[in-house]
Amino acid sequence: MEIERKYLIHTIPFDLSSFPFRTIEQGYLCTNPVVRIRKDNDRYELTYKSRGMMIREEHNLPLTAEGYEHLKTKIDGICIEKTRYMIPLSDSLTIELDIFSGKLFGLQIAEVEFADAMSAEHFTPPDWFGEDVTFCPQYHNSALSQMKLL
Repeated sequence: MEIERKYLIHTIPFDLSSFPFRTIEQGYLCTNPVVRIRKDNDRYELTYKSRGMMIREEHNLPLTAEGYEHLKTKIDGICIEKTRYMIPLSDSLTIELDIFSGKLFGLQIAEVEFADAMSAEHFTPPDWFGEDVTFCPQYHNSALSQMKLL
């Protein structure tokens, strides 16, 4: 189960160079239901996500690099490219800050994952977070892959 809140980011008030990051490339074989392939640094996976906004079921299966490259030729829409920075927020929370490149260059979205729905519902974001887009389906990566936002 994935429980997360999403926010648009307009300005980052600090230098990101001291935070760990990963390079992510992902595409969608299907957007309803969501079936995604992802290259996360040197890790490859196939993911199924259920419907939902803040709370969604998620299942990940490992892929080989060869399997990923084969399936990449079959994606529907654009391949999403982003750098994900991991920024500690508290003892139990981490901000996953996605800085998009490629066709989504300029888009920045922060996600925070929670252990339970109550924590997510009562979350107070940092001042530098912009609009809460948790319940805006056009900001799901599957929708972004279809360029519905632009």
